[in-house]
Amino acid sequence: MSEPTDNPATPIRVALVDDQQLVRAGFRMVIDSQPDLSVLVEAANGEEAVTRLSGTAVDVVLMDVRMPKMDGIEATRRIVALPQAPKVVVLTTFDLDEYVMSAIGAGASGFLLKDAPPEEMLAAVRTVFAGDAVIGASSTRRLLHHIGPMLANGTAESVLGAPVLDPGTPPPANVPKGFSVASGVPNPAEALAQAPSPGPDNPMPRVLADLTPREYEVFVLMANGLSNAEIASHFVVSEATVKTHVGRVLTKTAARDRVQIVVLAYQLGIVRP
Repeated sequence: MSEPTDNPATPIRVALVDDQQLVRAGFRMVIDSQPDLSVLVEAANGEEAVTRLSGTAVDVVLMDVRMPKMDGIEATRRIVALPQAPKVVVLTTFDLDEYVMSAIGAGASGFLLKDAPPEEMLAAVRTVFAGDAVIGASSTRRLLHHIGPMLANGTAESVLGAPVLDPGTPPPANVPKGFSVASGVPNPAEALAQAPSPGPDNPMPRVLADLTPREYEVFVLMANGLSNAEIASHFVVSEATVKTHVGRVLTKTAARDRVQIVVLAYQLGIVRP
């Protein structure tokens, strides 16, 4: 099992949304076995989840996609619009299927395969609660592999929701028209070396203009799928410092989460094949 958080006195509040009672029971058993986690809400469909979460505050929702009455995509869209909305992790049977793409567009923070081992599910809940990415590095890059052609032909908005770039910010001419990546996490130094270097002859795009040099480097590494821990290791700083940089990058770029950072970097030609 993954390591619990440092303060089990205030457990992370979890909601389970799945139309299969046995699945919910299994997840509850695993989650409630941890001192820092607690299941507060269960729902058998999206409609019930929206109703219950409108009156009960939770931190993380594990959301199935295919359910009666209201599917997980519409439920996610409504839940993330609630005041003090929880993070939503989509549960799926297929890695990066079209339902997951739509759910991310609806506001989900990431996804988790239903057949993932228990420790991976526990780690996902803790990771999302801490503000890091649920989508792992290799999965982030596979996600970009799927999104790349959509960005090239202009259909990404219909899949992912609102466009990342300000309508007044035209993408540069060197945006790649396709995308292919090797599996695995890129070397941080190589990722930074391959990214455009801002300077007098290469001004920062408007959407990135407010980033400091270090924040720009963090942006590049986030876009390449590196976790907070990997970024901290590269710069030899604490994860808390990296988390601060990540928060500022998200705020200054007006990106909702790391998935939008990946899309933005691709649109700007910063992430390359």
